[in-house]
Amino acid sequence: MADIIERIRKSWAESDDKRDEGLKTPEGILRHDGLSYGSDGNWQKLDIYRPKDAEGKLAVIVSVHGGAWVYGDKERYQYYCMDLARRGFAVVNFTYRLCPEFRFPAPLEDTSLVFRFMQEHGGEYGLDTEKVFAVGDSAGAHLLALYLCARSNPDYAAALPFKLGPAPTVLAAALNCGVYDVRPKDLPDKNLPEILKEFLPKGGTKDELEMISVAPHVSEALPPLYIMTSTDDMLKLQAPPLVQALCGANVPQTFRLYAPEDRQGKLYHVFHLNIRSREAIACNDEECEFFRGFCRP
Repeated sequence: MADIIERIRKSWAESDDKRDEGLKTPEGILRHDGLSYGSDGNWQKLDIYRPKDAEGKLAVIVSVHGGAWVYGDKERYQYYCMDLARRGFAVVNFTYRLCPEFRFPAPLEDTSLVFRFMQEHGGEYGLDTEKVFAVGDSAGAHLLALYLCARSNPDYAAALPFKLGPAPTVLAAALNCGVYDVRPKDLPDKNLPEILKEFLPKGGTKDELEMISVAPHVSEALPPLYIMTSTDDMLKLQAPPLVQALCGANVPQTFRLYAPEDRQGKLYHVFHLNIRSREAIACNDEECEFFRGFCRP
């Protein structure tokens, strides 16, 4: 395993532990944990959260976690996802196969399998598969964007080395602090991020980088998108070119650049996962309200 991956896993776990210290399952949340959505019992697991007092089928948010394609799982995202469920949604939170144990397109295929699971089993857990939304952050926003491109662009879907199965239609999605374009200006090995060398089967060829960049596969059939970043997000410059590509394809969108509430401090990458912060509360409220706009008759 590359040294950088070991460092990321260690340091980010410590940071996430500190962020979520003391958090517990809210009293009002019902959990269905550890459901299998694929044949790999170690990786392909998901949880479903919903308000205990909710009756009948609920609109659904699928969360695709971040972590630079090398880190993260449903346990790290459980509190954020349950916080979304407290806003009146059923939320699907899943673990996908990571690099370097697995390479592209493993996590994208897993994302597709989760939506297929919902199509086949949603009724068992009170999921309204006619009202499906999705959120993703960082590498999760990248994977979610590619999944939406595959669902809306037949040419891109045909180029993938796996077949998309039947799945609910995603009515709208939120892409948070994402990475969307991994194509460097030049392609010598020294300019390729080390993680991409591990993530891509051929180490990051020009064709591979084109395949996993979002803009080349954007089409007007994409669902409406809420795209957000923040003033001190290390990936904030990734958002404007995607917004421009979406505008060129006439894809409806909302773009938000969040700033610290007091305008004095810093607002960093994936700030919205710190569910106790005022900025996260505001962002997550606004994204859920964006989704509710597509639930109304």
